[in-house]
Amino acid sequence: MAEKVKQYRLPDDPITLDELKSFLWAAATHLRGQIDAAGYKEYIFPLLFFKRISDVYDEQFEGFVCEGGVEYAGMQVEDLPIRIPDGAHWRDVREVTENVGNKLVEAFIAIEQANPAKEMDGRKIGGLEGIFGPKDGWTNKAKMPDSIITSLIEDFSKYTLSLKACPADEMGQAYEYLVGKFADDAGNTAQEFYTNRTVVQLMAEILQPKPNESIYDPTCGSGGMLVKCLDYLRNKGEEWQSVQVFGQEVNGLTSSIARMNLYLNGVEDFSIVCADTLEHPAFLDGSHLRKFDVVLANPPYSIKEWNREKFMNDKWGRNFLGTPPQSKADYAFLQHILASMDSKAGRAAVLFPHGVLFRREEEELRKKLVELDKIECVIALGHYLFYNSAMISCVIIFNENKPYDRKDKVLFIEAESEVTRKNAQSYLEDKHINRMLNAYNSFSDETGYCKVVTNEDILSNGGKLSVSLFVEGKSEEFLNYDEAVENWKSSHSQLSKEYSSLTNLLFHENN
Repeated sequence: MAEKVKQYRLPDDPITLDELKSFLWAAATHLRGQIDAAGYKEYIFPLLFFKRISDVYDEQFEGFVCEGGVEYAGMQVEDLPIRIPDGAHWRDVREVTENVGNKLVEAFIAIEQANPAKEMDGRKIGGLEGIFGPKDGWTNKAKMPDSIITSLIEDFSKYTLSLKACPADEMGQAYEYLVGKFADDAGNTAQEFYTNRTVVQLMAEILQPKPNESIYDPTCGSGGMLVKCLDYLRNKGEEWQSVQVFGQEVNGLTSSIARMNLYLNGVEDFSIVCADTLEHPAFLDGSHLRKFDVVLANPPYSIKEWNREKFMNDKWGRNFLGTPPQSKADYAFLQHILASMDSKAGRAAVLFPHGVLFRREEEELRKKLVELDKIECVIALGHYLFYNSAMISCVIIFNENKPYDRKDKVLFIEAESEVTRKNAQSYLEDKHINRMLNAYNSFSDETGYCKVVTNEDILSNGGKLSVSLFVEGKSEEFLNYDEAVENWKSSHSQLSKEYSSLTNLLFHENN
């Protein structure tokens, strides 16, 4: 084992973040013309993860050899967080010249089986079962011939991705870079797993996660929100490894990517479950949903395909505000989030499309939400911060234990102009995030930017949470544009239904 390690290991020369990003993206471009851009992640992320864990394993093995020799090292590696079975190392696949995809899949399966999840406090954490995602594509030579796979493997073999050469924070940044690049290349198909990271930073800064707390994302995508919360603690020099991390994601490949993301960021205590959050909530505490200290989410936008009838009689009691319309599940996700917050320390930040603040069909749900007095802040964000979409988004902050001076009040922040657009990308700069944070922390009025409004005043406006209703400074024509569009869509949809019903009625009467 030791001889093979020395034979194949490259020097642990540090690789800069820019070099890492450049080489990873260059490797991905080998797939151009072979598969659609939306499929890059299915191949590049598993290879990156495989190379990383192989190099880290070698690094740790050599360290044990230096401590006590080869026999000692062989015993110690049995207790490593990730084990690489004999014949399933990166170098074993690299030696193969024919049926490379089959050998790669064999290695993936062996690693997954050698690293089962662990039981801790009645829950399963970590584990690599299914982490490499779908495997059929690797053995389809028409799609991925040996020459392409070999070329990818040789590209990844140019660098050592050990911890010494590439620390966890640097690897995590490179991983997030790839997520963004794949989103750029794939267009709207990537929205399911990519949320604007500068918006996530804002959300984490507002929630201020603490050591030993639990963090949960019910629609976690690639895990970016969970990682950003841990980054918040790491950047402050606070203990972050004691934080318990939970996520649920309906897409199998995307949930695998989230698990890889957490591992590559040095996180080991996490539970990511692949299942539909509305249909099958994964984290339970007896007959109730499990409660969490911090919840972040960017639920899928206004999905129509969901089991509304089942939610209407939800056995977990998540329809306490009422049942949302079939055409928009936003308030179903919102109620799940509220039901998942710890009754004492629970707080949440949710990124939503603007329509949840004022749409007519959700008026009664919204009024009940205001009456609960869990809304602490509503922030109207600028255009294009929803990935590849011009729509305006908003962040709603919820707090189970609002400070006394914030009870029965909501802070509205008009930050639509707090955005920078460059190279067809929109993002928040530090100055934008800091201004919003200062407004949130001060919880006071600032003409044209933010205003504290009582729940009574909100309810007197029909329960609407539109920031434009309460913050002065813009023309009414501009302020009401989004609301007018949403109302038109709603009216048009209702008119279409009525027309269809009338047409069917006339048809049956005439026949």
